[in-house]
Amino acid sequence: MQEKTTESRILDASGRPFKQREAKELQTDDVRLAGLHRTFSNHPSSGLTPASAASILLSAEQGDLIAQCELAEDIEEKDGHLYAELDKRKRALLGVDFYLVPPRNPSAQEKQDTEYLQEMLEEGNWLKSLIKSMSDAILKGFSMHELAWSRELGEWFIEVPEYRDPSWFMTHPDHRNELRLCDSSVEGAELWPFGWIKHIHPAKSGYVSRSGLVRQLIWPFIFKNYSVRDLAEFLEIYGLPLRIGQYPAGANDAEKRALLNAVMSIGHNAGGIMPKGMVMDFHSAATGQADPFELMMTWAEKTMSKVILGGTLTTQADGKSSTNALGNVHNEVRQELRDADLALIAETLTRDLIAPLYALNCKSYHSHRRHPRLVFDTTEAEDLRALAYPLRAFVSMGMQIPQNWLHEKTRIPKPANGEAVLVIQQDDPNATAASQTALAALYAKEGAAKEGAAQQLDASLNEPSQTALDKALDALTQGQMSEAYMAMVEPLLAQLQSEPEQLRAQLEQDYPNMDTEQLTETLARLMFVAELWGMANA
Repeated sequence: MQEKTTESRILDASGRPFKQREAKELQTDDVRLAGLHRTFSNHPSSGLTPASAASILLSAEQGDLIAQCELAEDIEEKDGHLYAELDKRKRALLGVDFYLVPPRNPSAQEKQDTEYLQEMLEEGNWLKSLIKSMSDAILKGFSMHELAWSRELGEWFIEVPEYRDPSWFMTHPDHRNELRLCDSSVEGAELWPFGWIKHIHPAKSGYVSRSGLVRQLIWPFIFKNYSVRDLAEFLEIYGLPLRIGQYPAGANDAEKRALLNAVMSIGHNAGGIMPKGMVMDFHSAATGQADPFELMMTWAEKTMSKVILGGTLTTQADGKSSTNALGNVHNEVRQELRDADLALIAETLTRDLIAPLYALNCKSYHSHRRHPRLVFDTTEAEDLRALAYPLRAFVSMGMQIPQNWLHEKTRIPKPANGEAVLVIQQDDPNATAASQTALAALYAKEGAAKEGAAQQLDASLNEPSQTALDKALDALTQGQMSEAYMAMVEPLLAQLQSEPEQLRAQLEQDYPNMDTEQLTETLARLMFVAELWGMANA
């Protein structure tokens, strides 16, 4: 590919020039930011209360994202249900293929460069892990990956992007959607051009500090943990028998303490000692209900599922409203979330990954406003059987349907140059003629009553297959056969109108002796004709 020699003409999405010196280094290795690598989480979830949680969220709105990001890490680690639901949403992004689309009205060189970038990304073998790591922004609101560039054989390559802790970043005091690295300054360090993949995931409208799901999930997390703690205390109190120690009159304080220690020791260790002459009684455990605690925990987990996945029936069943139909609806909601997440990731990768690779390596680059786009293939392959029959009818009516549309709809790739393709194997003309002759002979043997059907078949051998079959079947149900069938059922129809109850009783009595041979023979002939006609015209 073309080697870029003029740095000033290569600009990022914000119009800032590319600098080779910065591209070959990591911004976080700068001595002014060296302290970031030696920072560790304060784990603000320890002793978390509604008041302290509100304080953390307020600080994030004012630009200090550290505590909110650390809190998001904590709740994902501590709550198994929350982690599982988030992981479902993240992993749903990994099974979708991607492809690059050239700019609008592309030239031949732009098409060639787009194919080159597609190959480069596929050879990198790290894009799927990058996508899952970028989805961390669903919880925290943003996800940052630092790029390290290397130059080999006249081309610029990206090493594996490195994930950076979101607590390393802050928002600009005057531009609340602009992320900067935390340093000793008030405004923070500006991010280098072509040095970062900055993915912002707006779960709701608003500034980046308020866009993560952590702000919705923190409340059910707190209430669930309160209920878990209360349930543990409940089980400790109500799950053990009541122990009462009796000391004799005149016991001193030391003896009383000894008895108390013995009572407590027996409760937890199932054994203990006490002074002679003292008595310990065991009473039945206190009664109580754990249902209120379990109800609160269930509410919290269902709220988490709704926030993360848009529903609950794809994660757990409540035993009352869980049905297959409702589950399918909720699964469609999950698919909509997946497609929306991938659309946001595609925008970020196009801006921060595809555009830099295109600018540094491709001959057709002329402006930072024109470059290929990354697109995820979220279309579902249509059910081929359900699609084939309507298309055949539409085409027979003269509708012009593009082949490209059908390839996209069915996800069947187009054949490459010289590639072998499937074709319908043509039947032996002699075998087809023999089948048609046998079919005509069948009708000739039916006698005078079916003479019209045989003539109808002979006249339709050169017509379209479906039309000929329809005419042959119509012929079987006309004439004497139709008259015989109607003669058999007309008395029943008349009695059905006049005496329905008496007819029902008579049918129950006469059915075993009813002559159904003619009707059975008619149906058998119809099936035989259909099978032969299919063999002759398939």
